[in-house]
Amino acid sequence: MAVKVINPGLLTSVQDLGRPGYFHLGIPTSGAMDTYAMRAANLLVGNEEGAAGLEAVFVGPKLEFTQDSVVAVTGAEMPVRVDGQEHPGWSAIAVKAGQTLSFDYLKSGARIYIAIAGGIDVPVALGSRSTYPIGALGGFKGRAIAAGDELPVGKASRAVNGASVPENLRRKSPMPVELRIVPGLYDHRVTKGSLDRFFDEEWKVAPEADRMGYRFKGGTPLEFVEREQPFGAGSDPSNIVDSCYPYGSVQVPGGTEPIILHRDAVSGGGYFMIGTVISADMDLIGQLQPNTPSRFRRVTMDEAMQARHEEAARLEKLRAHLG
Repeated sequence: MAVKVINPGLLTSVQDLGRPGYFHLGIPTSGAMDTYAMRAANLLVGNEEGAAGLEAVFVGPKLEFTQDSVVAVTGAEMPVRVDGQEHPGWSAIAVKAGQTLSFDYLKSGARIYIAIAGGIDVPVALGSRSTYPIGALGGFKGRAIAAGDELPVGKASRAVNGASVPENLRRKSPMPVELRIVPGLYDHRVTKGSLDRFFDEEWKVAPEADRMGYRFKGGTPLEFVEREQPFGAGSDPSNIVDSCYPYGSVQVPGGTEPIILHRDAVSGGGYFMIGTVISADMDLIGQLQPNTPSRFRRVTMDEAMQARHEEAARLEKLRAHLG
């Protein structure tokens, strides 16, 4: 079976849960920006959670099915249509051969996830089917999908009938969004008062927000502790001798606009990191639109681990509900 791409939307790519294990070689994890939504979509259609599906940002694609199938759309709120008839999101939807899947305008969030029973069967690259476009790695020919592409789909593993995710297991984004951060590794580079303001002020998502990283604007520039720049570091106070960048780390070039590094980010560089966003909040970042009001909250490692435990418990509830 193949799915024909009539219109690819703004930016739609094949993604799964990513390719961990190659960061030390400079190859990022890639994979879905919102892994919970990706898992939910796959479970709804009877796939393994790590099966490949489509991630579309801001504008959904238009797809034509060549055989009967089952699809599910999760993540952002973007009305789903099959041959023009609206269907609910976060639910399994039967699609007949010859029918088209399309979408209305985005209402909230940023990214939708489209799972198809059987999963998108593109070749595996370094253990994953995820697209890393900068490296032309994985996905469909190493790039975002385009009009005229025919996406291969695997054989469905089991029948699904009317499955749906209840409202209490769907992520909601409060306003302003709060992102929890464990300070470090280089927060000592800024003054205490400046660091306190960073966590007290409201920021907004900047237009420069993509799979590599999310930039934030609107806060007071950071004040650096004076020092003689070490050998190997740049001349700007925000420069350090090159260091590894953890997934979710927050760098602040020039001390002005924080950038949270995400799924396709580089693995190291010469900007200091004021902290790292906890794993439980990384999915949320992928659903933020430009100009979304946001706050950063300092948390301890113990609080980060508790949030991770709560996120894992929510996933277990989803698995139990969908069998």
